[in-house]
Amino acid sequence: MSLKETLAFHFLKETNLSLETLFKREKPLPPTSPFKEYPLAPKFPLKIKEFPCTESLFSILAKRRSKRNYRRIPFTSEEIALLCWAVQGVTARSGPYYLRTAPSAGALYPIETYLVINYAVELTPGLYHLNVREFSLELCKEGFFGNLLRELTLGQYFFASASVVFLWTAVLRRTLAKYDERGLRYIFLDCAHICQNLLLACEALGMKACPVGAFFDEEINTFLEIDGEEETILYLATVGK
Repeated sequence: MSLKETLAFHFLKETNLSLETLFKREKPLPPTSPFKEYPLAPKFPLKIKEFPCTESLFSILAKRRSKRNYRRIPFTSEEIALLCWAVQGVTARSGPYYLRTAPSAGALYPIETYLVINYAVELTPGLYHLNVREFSLELCKEGFFGNLLRELTLGQYFFASASVVFLWTAVLRRTLAKYDERGLRYIFLDCAHICQNLLLACEALGMKACPVGAFFDEEINTFLEIDGEEETILYLATVGK
């Protein structure tokens, strides 16, 4: 097989922009809600007393490495809050838009953040959803899911010892309704911006982190109880000490 025969190459070519294609659109998708919330779930407000003093950004960039060996040390609620703020904290408002720490194409923010908390001081182990507008965690299901995530990530052992696992999904319609198929490129970029924020925040706070792209998609979608069509898993990252 040649490179030109791959689905990846075909996708890139089909989503190229040119003067000929700039104003040609597929049948537009109806938009969807810019926020996802679990109104019936127990909520845990995230609070930050003050931002800690850290090394310079360039020192943090120089030290950043993917690290996988963790000691099952419980995180405090404020440590989790700092990580969540770095990931998708609201930094300004512009009309209906909640502008955040990471950029997003068209300020559409298609990425949803879930956390599997394995070891924490004040929060029970379980699956949580980050409510961006309220800056709170919504408890979706209780339980220790570190071993399950290890199985669903092709046996990567460090998921069971990580204190927190971040899981990012994409609500595809938020971006595709405006940008058509090319919007998928933007969704992947949005998710990468968010993950890098987490990695740098972890380095600044003396934590370890590792991004992971190898996992069983449909099984994790099932675990998150999302349909894999309107919303689907994109990326994971483990965090520990």
